[in-house]
Amino acid sequence: MFLTRVSVSQPVFAAMVMVGIMVLGIFSFNRLAVEQFPDIDFPVVAAVVTYQGASPEAVETDIIKPIEETVNTISGIDTIQSIAQPSRAMVIMQFDLEVNSADAVQDVREKLNQIAASFPDAANDPVILRFDPAAMPLISLAISSDSMASEDLTQLADDVIVPRLSMISGVGSASVVGGLDRQVNILLDPDRMNAFGVTASEIIQAVGAENVDISAGEFDDGIEVQSVQIEGRIENQDDFAQIIVARRGGQPVHLGDVAHIELGTAQVTSLAMLNGQSALAIDVVKQQGANTVGVAEDIRHAVAELTNGQLPEGVQIDVVVDGSTAVEESYHTVLNMIIEGAALATLIVFLFLNSWRSTVITGLTLPISLIGTMTVLLMLGFTLNVMTLMALSLAVGLLIDDAIVVRENIMRHLHMGKTHVQAALDGTNEIGLAVLATTLSIVAVFLPVAFMEGIMGRFFLQFGVTVAVAVSISMFVAFTLDPMLSSIWYDPAADKTAKKGPIWKLINHFDVFFEHLSHGYRRVLRWSLRHRFTTLFIALLALVGAFALIPRVGGEFAPAGDSSEFTVTLETPAGSSLDYTALKVQQATDILNTFPEVIRTYATVASGSSVDGTTTATITVAMVPSLERTITPTEITIPVRQALTALPGVEVKVAAAGGMGMTSAPIQIRVQGESLNVLGELSDDLVGRLRGITGLADVTSSMSVAQPVLGVRINRDAASDLGLSLGSIGNMLQPMMAGTDVGDWTDDADNSFTVYIRLPSEIRSDAAELGKLPVGVGSDGTLIQLAQVADIVQSVGASEINRYNQMRTVLVEANIEGVDFTTAMAATQSAIDALDLPPGYRAGMGGEAEDLGEAAGSAAQALLLAVIAIYLVLASQFGSLTQPFAIMMALPLSLIGVVVGLLVGGSTLNIYSAIGFIMLMGLVVKNAILLVDNANQHVRGGMNLYDSLIEAGFTRFRPIIMTTLAMIFGMLPMALNLHGGSGTNAPMAHAVIGGLISSTILTLVVVPVVLTFIDTFGKRVRRFFPSAPDHGHSEATGQAHD
Repeated sequence: MFLTRVSVSQPVFAAMVMVGIMVLGIFSFNRLAVEQFPDIDFPVVAAVVTYQGASPEAVETDIIKPIEETVNTISGIDTIQSIAQPSRAMVIMQFDLEVNSADAVQDVREKLNQIAASFPDAANDPVILRFDPAAMPLISLAISSDSMASEDLTQLADDVIVPRLSMISGVGSASVVGGLDRQVNILLDPDRMNAFGVTASEIIQAVGAENVDISAGEFDDGIEVQSVQIEGRIENQDDFAQIIVARRGGQPVHLGDVAHIELGTAQVTSLAMLNGQSALAIDVVKQQGANTVGVAEDIRHAVAELTNGQLPEGVQIDVVVDGSTAVEESYHTVLNMIIEGAALATLIVFLFLNSWRSTVITGLTLPISLIGTMTVLLMLGFTLNVMTLMALSLAVGLLIDDAIVVRENIMRHLHMGKTHVQAALDGTNEIGLAVLATTLSIVAVFLPVAFMEGIMGRFFLQFGVTVAVAVSISMFVAFTLDPMLSSIWYDPAADKTAKKGPIWKLINHFDVFFEHLSHGYRRVLRWSLRHRFTTLFIALLALVGAFALIPRVGGEFAPAGDSSEFTVTLETPAGSSLDYTALKVQQATDILNTFPEVIRTYATVASGSSVDGTTTATITVAMVPSLERTITPTEITIPVRQALTALPGVEVKVAAAGGMGMTSAPIQIRVQGESLNVLGELSDDLVGRLRGITGLADVTSSMSVAQPVLGVRINRDAASDLGLSLGSIGNMLQPMMAGTDVGDWTDDADNSFTVYIRLPSEIRSDAAELGKLPVGVGSDGTLIQLAQVADIVQSVGASEINRYNQMRTVLVEANIEGVDFTTAMAATQSAIDALDLPPGYRAGMGGEAEDLGEAAGSAAQALLLAVIAIYLVLASQFGSLTQPFAIMMALPLSLIGVVVGLLVGGSTLNIYSAIGFIMLMGLVVKNAILLVDNANQHVRGGMNLYDSLIEAGFTRFRPIIMTTLAMIFGMLPMALNLHGGSGTNAPMAHAVIGGLISSTILTLVVVPVVLTFIDTFGKRVRRFFPSAPDHGHSEATGQAHD
C-alpha cells in the first residue's frame, strides 16, 4: 500500500506526521468546551400577551385564537401549544428542526404585528421570546446575613452582586428571587377621592410628572457651555404628600388629601427557601453556546472575590444549585473510563502477542487516534459532551483493532523468516484491503446514525461523526506508524531462539491454553461443516429464544440517570396565597430532611421561569454522592412519595430526572375537545382509571379546579349613557387593583425605592368597597363610581385553559413506580381505549411515548441504511453479490447476545441500547470479513472451499478473539459504571458486549456454513446461466462474478 511504503521508507517523516497530529489534538482539546449535551438550536418561539383583568375564557377568545389562526399559516410550524390564564396569554410555537430559530422569531413577529392592533385596548403588545435550552439557571446562589435587614440585603444583591455576576463572559442574566424591594407605597383612599372628585389617572399622571429631573438645554456664557437641569425630584418622604394632583374650585388637591404615603416594601411575588427557611437567591443563566464548566468556574471565582472583602462583614453567599457539577462529574467519569478501557485493551494485546514492543506499537494507536479526533471536533464546532465522550469511550477497544490485526499479521510474516522491513510491507499489504473494508463498514454504519431525523438525530449526530473520525484516524495510524515501527524496531519475540524473560514464561501458559482452544475450534468447525443443517438449526433456535426474551427486557425512551438529586413539585389549590404555598414547602422540607440521603433542599415559588404563579413550588433535593449511598434518585422517589402523601392541602409530584436530562412525567395523555365541562368529565374518568393501575403514581390532570372569581359585569347601556366605554372603565380599574409603577426615588441614605400606586389590600379584598371606586367623570364634573355602571358578583371560573394544535386540551400525567415503561404504557393505552369519547373528542399519548415512537422510527431507518451501506462496502470489497450475505449473517446473530447482555446488565431497550445495536452492525462484520478474506486467499491459491474455510478459521481465530476481547475489555468500565456517574450510557455497553460475544462465537461457525450454501447455490445458478470461462481468480463461492 502507498501509505505503508512511504512510512517504511521515510520513518522520520511518518513520525513527524504522528507528532503533528498529537500537537494539534492537544491544542484543540484545551479549546473544546465541556457541556452536558450537544448545543442544539431548538426553533421554539413563545408569544406572551398581558390582558389585564381578563378571565381565561376572554384571554382565549380575544388573544389566543387570533394568534393561533395567524401563526398557523407560517411555513415550518410543527405544533402550537397555548395557555390562557387570568390576564395572561402564552402561545408556544414549535417549528421543524430544519427551521432557523432567528428566522422563526422574525416570522412570528411579522405575523403578530399584523393583528396586534385588533387586540382589546386593555391588552399589551405581544412579547416574542425565543426558547433557549440554556435558559434554566446554571447556578443558584443563596445570600444570607445575620446583621442586615432583608431590604438592605436585596439592595446589596441588586446593586453589587448582580452587576458583578453579569460582567462574567458567558453569563446571560442574573436575577434575584425572593427579595424584598424597598417601595414608596401610595395607597389610594376611594372615599376621599370621591369627596375631592379626583380620579386615579390624575394622581398617576401628577406623581409621574412631578418626580423627575428635566433637561432644559445648555447655558453658554462665551467661556464655557453648561447643561441646564430642572431639578424636580422629590427630596424627602414628606414632599410626596405636597404634590398637587388636581385643582377643584380653584383650590389645589394634594396627594396627601387622597392617599396615604408610607415607606415599605413591594408585595412579595416570588420566594426562595433553603432547607425550609426563607432566603434571598440569585439565579444565574448562561448564554447559549457558552462553556458550561468555564462559566461556572468564573461564577464561583467571582463569588469568592465578593465574599473576601467586597461585601459587608457577615454577608455569606452559598452555591445551592450548580448545574455544572453533573457535567464535570460526567466528564471526569468518562475520561477515567477511556483511560481504564485503553489500559485493559492494551493488556489484552500484551497477553496475546507476548511482546511489550508489539504492545507499544499497537497501543500507540489509542492516544494518537483519541487526541487526533479532538482537532476534527474543534473544526466541526462540536463540544466535549455526553455524546462525543460516550463515542470515544465505546470506541477505545475498536480503535486498537486495526493495529492489532496489522501487527499480528506482520508478526506472522516475521515468524516465516522474513526481514522486519519485508514483513512490515508484506504483512500490511496482505491484510490491508480487509482492514480497509472493516473500517469502511464501521464508518458506513455510523453515518446513518449521524443523520437520524428529529431531536435524536441532532443528539446522535456528534456521536456518529466522532466514532467515524476516530476509526478513520486509527486506520491511518495502523497503515503508517505500525508498519514503520515494525520495520525499524527489532522485536525479540519474533525470534523463537531468543532468551525469554519470566513474564514470557507465565504468558506461555496462556499461549499453550489458546493453542489447545484453537485446535478445539478447528474440530468444532469441521463438525459444523459436516452437519450444516444441524448447525443452522441450533443458531436459529438461539435466535428464536432471544426474540422470546425481548418482552422480559422491557423498554423506555432513555434510562434514568443518577444526578444525585430529584425534584418535588407541590401544587396548592387554585387561588392559594404565596404564604400558604410557602408553609407547605416548609412542611414538605421537614419530611424530606428525615431521609439520611438528603443533604439539602432548595425551593422556589413563582420564580422567573415559572408560569404557574404562587400555587406551584418546585423543590430541588440534593442527595449525597452516589458512591456514598445504596439507593438511586429514582428508587428514593417511592418512599418520599409515600411520606409526602400525609401532607394535607397540597398535591405532590416526585420525580428524578429522566434520560437525556428530561424532567417531565413519563406518562402523558392529551384529551382534546371543545367543552371544558366534557373535558373535565373525561379527564376525571381517565385519572380514576390510571390511579387504579399498579405501577402508576402522581396521576394528575391539568384541568384546573374552578377558582373564585370576582366578576365585574358592565351595564353597557348605563355606561354609555354616562359617556363611558368598557375599555375606559378597565383602564381606570387596572392601576387601582393591580397597581402601577410611576418611577423611582432615592432617600438621603442613598436607598433606592420604587414609587407604586395602588389600593390598600383591605379594599382590594372587599367587594362592597370596590363599588365605590371612581371609574370616570360625568358631564357635570362629578365622579362616576363603579357601582353605577356595573354589578359585582362572586362566581367561579377556570384558572387556566390549555390548548394544543388549536384545540382545548387537558393533559393527564403520571409517574412510573416499580414497573418498566412499556408495561406502564400498555396499561395506560388500555385505559385510554376504555374511555367513552363523544364525537369530536379524542385522547392520545404524548410525552415519552411519543418520543419513543419517533426514536424507534429513526433508529429503524438508521439500521436499514446501515445494513444497505455494509452490503455496498462488502460487495465492492469482495467483488461478489452473494458473499456479503454470508458475512452479514453475523448481524442477526448479534441480537442473541444483545438481549442476554441487557438482561444480565439490568438494562432496557432504549435509545442508547438501540444505538449500541446499530454500532454492532459494523463491529460484528469485522470478524466475518477477516475470516472470508483469508478463505478467499486460500481459494485463489488452489485450495478447495472446505479446506480453505478450515484453514482460514484456524489462521484468523487468534486475531478475531484478540480484537473481540480488546473491544469488550475496552467497554467494560462503561458497562460496570464503577465510578458512580449517571450510568445512562451503560445500556449501550451492555448491548455491544453481549452482541460481540454471541456474534463472535456463532460467526466463527455459522458464517463458514452459510458460505458453503451460497457456494452451492452459485454453482446451481451457473448451470442455468453458463458464461465464458474466467481464467482469473476464483473466490470462495467458486468465481469472482455471480
